[in-house]
Amino acid sequence: MRKMLTAAALAMLTAVMTPSVASGQDEAVRAAELVAETAFWQSVVDSENPADFEAYLEQWPDGVFARLAGSRRAALYRLGGEQGHADAQYNLGEMYEWGRHVDRDYAEALRWYRLAAEQGHARAQYGLGFMYANGRGVEENDAEALRWFRLAVEQEPDSAVFFAWGYNDRDDAEALRWYRLAAEQGNADGQFGLGAMYSAGRGVARDDGEAVRWYRLAAEQGHAGAQTKLGLAYDFGYGGVARDEGEAGRWYRLAAEQGHADAQYNLGLAYEEGRGVEVDYGEAVRWYRLAAEQGDTYAQYNLGLAYEEGRGVEVDYGEAVRWYRLAAEQGDAPAQYNLGEMYFRGDGVTRDYEEAGRWYRLAAEQGNADGQFGLGVMYDFGRGVEEDDVEAVRWYRLAAEQGDTYAQSALERLGR
Repeated sequence: MRKMLTAAALAMLTAVMTPSVASGQDEAVRAAELVAETAFWQSVVDSENPADFEAYLEQWPDGVFARLAGSRRAALYRLGGEQGHADAQYNLGEMYEWGRHVDRDYAEALRWYRLAAEQGHARAQYGLGFMYANGRGVEENDAEALRWFRLAVEQEPDSAVFFAWGYNDRDDAEALRWYRLAAEQGNADGQFGLGAMYSAGRGVARDDGEAVRWYRLAAEQGHAGAQTKLGLAYDFGYGGVARDEGEAGRWYRLAAEQGHADAQYNLGLAYEEGRGVEVDYGEAVRWYRLAAEQGDTYAQYNLGLAYEEGRGVEVDYGEAVRWYRLAAEQGDAPAQYNLGEMYFRGDGVTRDYEEAGRWYRLAAEQGNADGQFGLGVMYDFGRGVEEDDVEAVRWYRLAAEQGDTYAQSALERLGR
């Protein structure tokens, strides 16, 4: 079955995807879209190419003619499937498996996948394998699932990584096997996954040297996660590589420029501490911000600290509070303590001892010595809580045992 659009449909789709009405004129825009949709539909309504109806459904999934397009697409695939076309059989199986414009029917999905798979259609073999693996339309059968997966992978070795992901949380030995198969075919995701298995000692003896070797192969193909891991290896000198902060920064930058949050944070830290680059607080803040906006808690904390201390940005306690809070709400103990401090001092927020104590406690219960000391102070002086020497001593002692000198002095003052 053809997968390319007919020339008429392609020309029409290109035209309708070009806006002709200025944004903001909602009614005019809707009217123009309806005209465009109708024109496209009229250009494909008599087509015998299911790809034309797929194009309509991608552009207007809830369109006026969506039901008709779905029915027409299914009918054309059924016609092709009954004539023995493997692509059509596979597509029909997928439609039945997911209920796309037909009623979901696992038995029918299984039937069509099998017809295509027996002709050697790799994606149908994957589909059939997943049906057996998940017991859809057939009794669950891991051995049969693996048989079809192997047949598929023989045709498309790179796809082994998908099976590795499927086994990643269930069976380390199977995940390792599929990662290795993909990795040895040069698949970057497979190489990264295999490196991670060696790094964690999952399904294989831990071997940092092997981990770094596979990370490097993936990193050289542009895999951002592997570039970050390779940067860490150079940063801390493990896995058979000598410590080299400049090389670490090079790999962090390659990953950071692809938007990898961990790499952005690590590159920011390198600029803040002058590791492999000149100290540049402005650059540190730039990279922290990019990572923080993706939810990286370490970057959020460091960005809050930059605003509190005026490093690379003007002092702004309100911004400091905002970033501390984002990290604290994700459970970052240092951020919880610092947010408690902001409430204790009234910097960037209204002073609130109860709220300060709440954040100190959250940090303290995670073993954070600053939070333990802060909570001790609250009980010692009755700020936000009832004064309680026993509780004060308990929290001071926990902090003191971690070497907190302020807590040690407080215990001496209390004769403990």
